Order: sequence, then C-alpha cells, then structure tokens
Amino acid sequence: MRYIDMQPLGDQAIIVKLGEEADEETRRRIIALIADLEQRPFAGLVEAVPGHTTVTIYYDLLQLASTMHEYGDGVSRYTSIKNILHQRIGLIDERVTIPSREIEIPICYGGRFGPDLDRVAQHNGLSTAEVVQIHSAGTYIVYMMGFAPGFPYLSGMDPRIALPRRATPRLKTPAGSVGIAGGQTGIYPLETPGGWNLIGRTPLAMFIPDRHPPSLLQAGDRIRFYPISEAEYRAQQTVYGSEDSSIGCERV
Repeated sequence: MRYIDMQPLGDQAIIVKLGEEADEETRRRIIALIADLEQRPFAGLVEAVPGHTTVTIYYDLLQLASTMHEYGDGVSRYTSIKNILHQRIGLIDERVTIPSREIEIPICYGGRFGPDLDRVAQHNGLSTAEVVQIHSAGTYIVYMMGFAPGFPYLSGMDPRIALPRRATPRLKTPAGSVGIAGGQTGIYPLETPGGWNLIGRTPLAMFIPDRHPPSLLQAGDRIRFYPISEAEYRAQQTVYGSEDSSIGCERV
C-alpha cells in the first residue's frame, strides 16, 4: 500500500499525510482525494484543506454519528473517519487520473510593478531581462492554495532565480503582485501585507468574492507566465479593486 499516515487534530479534524515528500505523486494523491471528497462528501464533512503533503479534513461530530454504524459497531468517531478515508484513498490510488487545466497568465515585470526585480537579478548574478526570461519560461503547478483567499503556491520555479523572502515584510502588497520567496513563486490575489520579493504584476483578477468559483486558480492547475507591456497591462486590467495608473514595467 502507498504511504498513508493519519493523526487527529482536536476532536473534529484529522490530518491525512499522503507522502513523505512534496513530490508529483503526493500532489496527485492530494488533488485526487480533495476531488473525491468534493464529488462524494460523507455525512459530516465540513471542509478538506490541502497542504504540501497532507489533507486536513474537518468534520461535524453530530452529523458523523448518524453514519457510524456503516463502519462497524462500537468504534470511535475518529476510527469511523479513518475507515471512511482508508476506503476513499484505496479507491483513488487504484484509478487516480487528474485532469489538469492549463492557464496562461500575463505579467508586467519590473518597475513599480516589480520593485524587487533588481534584487532578484543582483542576488543571482543575472540581468533583469534574464530573470524575466527564466521566470516566464517555466511551467508551474498550483500545489496548494493559502495564506490568503485565492493565493496559489506554485512549484516548478527555476532555482537560478531563487531569493529568500524579505527581512521586513511590506504592510501593503497590491493585488495581482507576483513574488518570489525562497524557491517558490506565487501571486497575491488581494492587497495584503507580505514578505515575498515582488517581480511583477498580473492584470487578471485572481480572486473575486462573487465569482463562481471565486478563485481563478485551483490546486493542480498548470500555469505559464508571459511578459506584457504597460499598455497591454492596462488593456487587460481586471484586478479586483485595482486603480493603478502610469506604472512602468520591464520592456518586452
């Protein structure tokens, strides 16, 4: 059997670890379990939250109690949940095929859009043009969503442009900002504080509360970036609540 470890998180949640490393196989199992629970929720399921190697599953004890007899008399509610999840994981491991969307995202690099582009270049001994070329040449996978609604953590960034997060976070990071922190890249969906190194900004709205679904990206999506000019940024601008004007960026 493939790797599975389960641990309780309080009395109404369980952490399911599906791999020892955040590799492609673990990612596929996480996405498959999330999809299965969304399509066939068990009684009492509240939410399933993906992590790098885990899925944290929250459940309602009272609703769960109504189905406990299906998994054996006299078992605890926690054991009942484990039985449900072992069944589900066994099934997805036998037939796991993950449909993946491919999405292209435009970015206006540098200038006021990407105030840390020069820092990334200098840290890695590259020109800003080389950083843009490397960053936009990769194919990224949305590994998970967090720390703000619609924020995608993307795997697959070239280590040649890695840079540790800023020592002092910004109090305001504009919506649509594309940043680098360590070996990862991500996109700020909303204006929030943040410590990632900003290299550009997308005109696309990453998160709109009344859109369905509100987040543009989902775990498992494959992402490609492409550079655009300031004029193209303005023509495509749909960032929720943005009022940017006269913002230069790296020429393309």
